[in-house]
Amino acid sequence: MFQRIIEGISASTGTTVRLTSLAAGAAFALLITTGFLCAAAFVSVLQTYGPVQACLAGAAIFFLLTLTAVGSYWGYKRDMRKRARMAAERAAKSAAPGMLADPMLIATGLQIVRAIGIKRLLPILAIGGVALGIMAARAGVSDEASSEPAE
Repeated sequence: MFQRIIEGISASTGTTVRLTSLAAGAAFALLITTGFLCAAAFVSVLQTYGPVQACLAGAAIFFLLTLTAVGSYWGYKRDMRKRARMAAERAAKSAAPGMLADPMLIATGLQIVRAIGIKRLLPILAIGGVALGIMAARAGVSDEASSEPAE
């Protein structure tokens, strides 16, 4: 169990480091390109219209770059929330069968059966089985509804 968690963290960390270094390189190249484009636009507008208009043109360029960066960030955050929600749903679905295979849980259940007695425990188990069946039926209905594509 811990090995799976460690492998997930390791894969996530490696991916994050690679993407961060790639983003840093792209950001540096974009910074240099933007600097030259701004200088060219500033000189061009300065020669044609004057210093005030050249400064306003530079401000407009950086404002558009800022809007682009904010839009990209919001899209990334929305995508990450969607992926996290999907991963949490998958983990919740796969956690229930894993709990029944836990030896400590089985040992605890056997100790409870020994302490209470099988004759007293049978009605409780029957009611629990019915409740579990109802919960599973409800979960199946909500899973089918969520898997249909939204319009």
